[in-house]
Amino acid sequence: MSAPLDPPGVALRAEALIALRHEALAARRVPVAAALPGGVATRARGQGLEMSGTRAYVPGDDIRRIDRGTSARTGRLHLREFSAERDRVALLVADFRPSMFWGVGRAFLSVAAAEVLALVGWRLIEEGGRAGLLALSAAGAEVVRPRGRARGMLEVIGAMVRAHAAGLAAARGGAVDPPLDTALEQAARLVPAGAEIVLVSGFETPGDALADRLGGLGRRRALRLILVTEALAGRLPAGRYPIRPMGGAPVTLHLGGPGEAAPLPERAEIAGHSALVLDAAEPPALVARRLAAEAHQP
Repeated sequence: MSAPLDPPGVALRAEALIALRHEALAARRVPVAAALPGGVATRARGQGLEMSGTRAYVPGDDIRRIDRGTSARTGRLHLREFSAERDRVALLVADFRPSMFWGVGRAFLSVAAAEVLALVGWRLIEEGGRAGLLALSAAGAEVVRPRGRARGMLEVIGAMVRAHAAGLAAARGGAVDPPLDTALEQAARLVPAGAEIVLVSGFETPGDALADRLGGLGRRRALRLILVTEALAGRLPAGRYPIRPMGGAPVTLHLGGPGEAAPLPERAEIAGHSALVLDAAEPPALVARRLAAEAHQP
């Protein structure tokens, strides 16, 4: 028999996040006319490392790029040309504070948030970028510096699983949410200017300075906010439901019966910033398609 907090949707499993690579790639659409999908501003990395061809020497060119073989064959000086590289770096920020450990549908909000970040991360890695992680919980922060390739993404996933387990244990022990603005203090130090920050949260206990914190993060970086929640109306059957609000005494909700679930909005405003709204009850395949569509919007 599974432990009460070990079933899928409550516990976070590395194999489930690894399997989302297929969903992330399947949801990709035809590339748009941009240097990188999503139109994310990136910084150039020198002249690149991959040789793309040669051209005739022009006075003033860097003689260190002379291609001796082509020059010898043609009798004229030729230079090597390299394809330009782009350095797309993203910091994936996971909210595993106590307010994220609930759900009445498919999964806890915390698990849904990890799935969203896994989908974003796999897509980024497959397109040649680098992904890092900042996982926030009442037990402290888990950090992974940005790395590329599948090995880097596996490191991010392993850290998410550890942070989720620590956050769940802290929530069971009665911990309360640390303010989100304070928890995000180190985010700017983990990625360079021009990088992307993807924050997935329920945005509970924001703190008084969240608007300033998000404004600072987005000043020299591409800031992407994703609100994970649930369309609760009409989903619960009639009954009495004991709950414990964050920082408050236990109370009991009396629900009269199921009704029609109110749809979630497409977007919401969080501390003056627009956020994509996702339902934790939606299957990962549908979430992947929504993320792919969002990435191609100008």
